[in-house]
Amino acid sequence: MLRHFVFEACQDLTLVILMVAAAISLSLGMATEGVKDGWYDGGSIFFAVFLVIFVTATNDYRQSLQFQHLNEEKRNIQVEVIRGGKRLVASIFDLVVGDVVPLKIGDQVPADGILIYGHFLAIDESSMTGESKIVNKDQRAPFLMSGCKVADGYGSMLVTGVGINTEWGMMMANLSEDTGEETPLQVRLNGVANLIGIVGLLVAGAVLVVLWLRYFTGHTKNPDGTTQFLAGTTGVKQGFMGAIRILTIAVTIVVVAVPEGLPLAVTLTLAYSMRKMMRDKALVRRLSSCETMGSATTICSDKTGTLTMNKMTVVEAYLGGKKMDPYDNASTMCTSVTDLLIEGIAQNTTGTVFMPEDGGATEVTGSPTEKAILSWGLMIGMDFKDVRSKSSVLHVLPFNSEKKRGGVALQVSDTEFHIHWKGAAELLLASCRSWLSTDGSVQPMNSIKHSEFKKSIDDMAVSSLRCVAFAYCPWESKMVPTESLDKWKLPADDLTLIGVVGIKDPCRPGVRNAVQLCSTAGVKVRMVTGDNVGTAKAIAVECGILDAKDAASEPNVIEGKVFREMSETAREDIADKITVMGRSSPNDKLLLVQCLKRRGHVVAVTGDGTNDAPALHEADIGLSMGISGTEVTKESSDIIILDDDFTSVVKVVRWGRSVYANIQKFIQFQLTVNVAALVINVVAAVSSGDIPLNAVELLWVNLIMDTLGALALATEPPTDNLMKRHPVGRREPLVTNVMWRNLFIQALYQIAVLLIFNFDGKRILRLQNESWEHAGKIKNTFVFNAFVFCQIFNEFNARKPEEKNVFKGVTNNHLFMAIVGATTVLQILMIEFLGKFFDTAKLNWRLWLLSVAIGAVSWPLAYLGKFVPVPVRPLQSYFKHCSCRRGPHRDEEQGGKS
Repeated sequence: MLRHFVFEACQDLTLVILMVAAAISLSLGMATEGVKDGWYDGGSIFFAVFLVIFVTATNDYRQSLQFQHLNEEKRNIQVEVIRGGKRLVASIFDLVVGDVVPLKIGDQVPADGILIYGHFLAIDESSMTGESKIVNKDQRAPFLMSGCKVADGYGSMLVTGVGINTEWGMMMANLSEDTGEETPLQVRLNGVANLIGIVGLLVAGAVLVVLWLRYFTGHTKNPDGTTQFLAGTTGVKQGFMGAIRILTIAVTIVVVAVPEGLPLAVTLTLAYSMRKMMRDKALVRRLSSCETMGSATTICSDKTGTLTMNKMTVVEAYLGGKKMDPYDNASTMCTSVTDLLIEGIAQNTTGTVFMPEDGGATEVTGSPTEKAILSWGLMIGMDFKDVRSKSSVLHVLPFNSEKKRGGVALQVSDTEFHIHWKGAAELLLASCRSWLSTDGSVQPMNSIKHSEFKKSIDDMAVSSLRCVAFAYCPWESKMVPTESLDKWKLPADDLTLIGVVGIKDPCRPGVRNAVQLCSTAGVKVRMVTGDNVGTAKAIAVECGILDAKDAASEPNVIEGKVFREMSETAREDIADKITVMGRSSPNDKLLLVQCLKRRGHVVAVTGDGTNDAPALHEADIGLSMGISGTEVTKESSDIIILDDDFTSVVKVVRWGRSVYANIQKFIQFQLTVNVAALVINVVAAVSSGDIPLNAVELLWVNLIMDTLGALALATEPPTDNLMKRHPVGRREPLVTNVMWRNLFIQALYQIAVLLIFNFDGKRILRLQNESWEHAGKIKNTFVFNAFVFCQIFNEFNARKPEEKNVFKGVTNNHLFMAIVGATTVLQILMIEFLGKFFDTAKLNWRLWLLSVAIGAVSWPLAYLGKFVPVPVRPLQSYFKHCSCRRGPHRDEEQGGKS
């Protein structure tokens, strides 16, 4: 694996040119000066090149391992499995042949298997067959294939094949996952790097022509003042060696000019952010979402499980037309009423109740709503197993998020049939023509009684309770179809209301603060929920999404049906004002996302149901729920929120902004290094025919500044200040005016000081008593050393491009401090102990102190530079192809995910 990355690193064009130049220099040097003295120039370049290749390959390999680990996390799906009659949650990797796996809408079939029980089970096999046709599964077609999705219904399967022995496994064994995804920011930085590289290549080409002309016309002098090349006198080998040395200078300029650290910095910061986001309970599925999340201007969040804790309990109940007090005391009810209610609870559910044979605690499984209702059923006397054995299920209509209800047809006896419904209280109430009183008699649903029930539901909703109603209707045996039961459309009107329960789902702790933080950061939080408007308003006020005074006004709070029935223009006009949408269907959520995007917003959407997949796909950032979300939803999303908590969503926004900010820090630092080194070498080369920073030294600078610098600045943790700014436009310039100011101040200082030492260093450093050659070597080594220390000190400045105190929080970033320390130690080792390899001279302590002092001046310079005003509008430069207007309302289409 590592060999692959070594081979990729060797393909870098500048390194190839340097290796060719090193090979020629090595062979000619040993031929003219002997092996003992002639290997230094070429050998030192080879050493530096191989060091760069090794570090680059090792770094790429480490990042590859990190992404591989994250991909394994993505594939580690948690599934329900029945073992010993008990439902357990297990990893898909732990399934074995013989396991029984329950399936429901949105699940991925985790293994090959055979259907043993099911109702209205429909499977999307497009991932295996390539055809989008939905296939119904029953006893005639019971075979299920791993990797397919459950499109409708529910059932249970017996596992017959796992892992590589499944159809999906055999197909995937012949494929390899492409992890070479490039994010938009990487593409932009690659473009910038290529553009700067071309400029550097043109400059290097011009310098090469100038130096060759100077050399071959006899205008280039040796350190002792003699002419390097005399036509007709200088030998061919010597002349060729001189030409190769000049070629090395030109290649060095290219090495300096190409900021190959820019794409590396993106990879590093994304890998670091993704790893840290995992600790913050967010699993990134698409790299680009890390960047896009930093630009989010609005978050459309679900209520249940995201803003609330998803720990539901029944706290209020209306049965037989009156409120139960306490809510679990059914003793005042007629037996026939409680029997009907318990029958509906036990049979019209996808949950289960497991009672251990050893007499242990009863275990209730299913969705949070199902668990709450089943637990309440147990309180009022339900014997789950006994009730289910007394009737047989003929047909099931699973709960549907569009209709907000689910039904079941039961055969109680040879002549008695019941159809039970459970769902959204006010919607089910509208379908009821009668109600069941406490004595078991059926009473007509007149307008007065309807208003009473409606008021009870509204009162519960205002108390932020989720309202679920139970209704039924008896059915005659002659009206039950004898064939094609799976196509039976259960009667949904003319129902009898049994009762209504209010389920409490408290807000998550910290949600109110998280919503306030989003507001400060310029990100508007909107609640889009399937619950009724009253419950939605109450929870929204509790979470801080709505002010109490705004709760009643319709532009802020709207019902999904009202929004859906508006014209497209009206929807677009009102979309910005909507804060809460109640009783929304997945299609309403999709319409809202589309309207907000057309208004110029960068939209993040949370979802958990299968029908949320279109909205998640349409949004700029789709956030699925790791606990309550279906596999279909997760596959349509960009980021999985592992704990279903809204505070984790806010942390993702914070990390998204951190990615962009860290890249900008490194860009400022990298371009300062490149501009300073390029100008110093070009000016020195053209004026004197020699350069103070040779190829080996600049490879060393590239190594410690590109790789270690990227690691230091790209792994800066997010700060609170990030959430005090407004969202960054996705097409804003990468290099802001503040960064240009900082860059020019530091680069001009470095160029001025180091060129002074380059041209007059022998006098300033008092080297007149040294030999000409040794004095030149000390001077060049000092210039190189001062240049490196300028960059080390400038790393601190790059941490805080806009703040005056660049040291704030620096001691908390242990990695940054370690890298700065390591860079300093490596520089000392390089000068004092590896001088032969790098063609440098040892420096005395005065020159070391002077080098450090020159670098340290960058700190007060950076502080004073922060007082220099900058223009508001972006500078027109070669970055202008990356820029556009600021803010959330941009005329051009933002575009969704591809």
